[in-house]
Amino acid sequence: MSSISGVRVRRAITVGLATGAMITTGAVVAAPAQALTVPTVTAKGAFVMNGATGATLYTKSGDTKRLTASTTKIMTAKVVLSQPNLNLDTKVTIRKEISDYIVSKGASSARLIVGDKVTVRQLLYGMMLPSGCDAAMALADKFGTGTSVKARTANFIGKMNTMAKSLGMTNTHFDSFDGISNGSNYSTPRDLTKLARSTMKSSTFRAVVKTKSYTAKTITKTGAIRTMAPWANTNTLLGWNGTLGIKTGSGPEAKYCLVFAATLNGEQVMGTVLSSSSEAYRTADVKKLINYGYARIS
Repeated sequence: MSSISGVRVRRAITVGLATGAMITTGAVVAAPAQALTVPTVTAKGAFVMNGATGATLYTKSGDTKRLTASTTKIMTAKVVLSQPNLNLDTKVTIRKEISDYIVSKGASSARLIVGDKVTVRQLLYGMMLPSGCDAAMALADKFGTGTSVKARTANFIGKMNTMAKSLGMTNTHFDSFDGISNGSNYSTPRDLTKLARSTMKSSTFRAVVKTKSYTAKTITKTGAIRTMAPWANTNTLLGWNGTLGIKTGSGPEAKYCLVFAATLNGEQVMGTVLSSSSEAYRTADVKKLINYGYARIS
């Protein structure tokens, strides 16, 4: 070998090593892909799955029971949308008991007005966008069975628990239709993600939770049309990197929660964070998990 050709060989080897190739016995073999760094999140519980297959992509205390706050409303929507022969244009009259409940609990509200007739579809928007506990109660009252508001809403909560069992949510129990716990309202990141995957199969639900703003026109006691102030979605991540929903939640004990779904380039990720210490940390956690989920799938 001439000295010139020897230099060429050495240069080729140097280039090969610099580009991450390994040279063994004269063959050039691609180096293994760099391992993904598992993200660190501040939320006490988190879970991410492949939305298409259901495979687990990430978990942090994924089976630890925690308060769910308003992410509970996903199950309220699931039960409503699972009713046989459901007519989304059915009108529901807002009862005084609903207004009394909102006032007594200091609950988040869609600002529904007693006596107005509101469609089931509108109530779904009122529940999922501004997180209206009044809309959730109106739905529970409408689709529960009993002779009083209390009996009907209790019956509806029973349906929520039956649905949870049917979906394999083994570490979940609901005692409210809106997430304002009466002492026994809990779930896990894994269970809530299972719920999300099931509920997102509904085209109606998908349309609702991806909506940033919705203006309802209700019917007043006198038959006039009332144009409600727009309902803004509490989920500020909508549209970011393929984010399609699903539901925020927050409370003094539950802290900051979010059940999310995102799709980009055909890759579907779904997940849940429970008990983030602030809204900003919740957002940061979910962004990390969505990006990590995409990377795991690709």
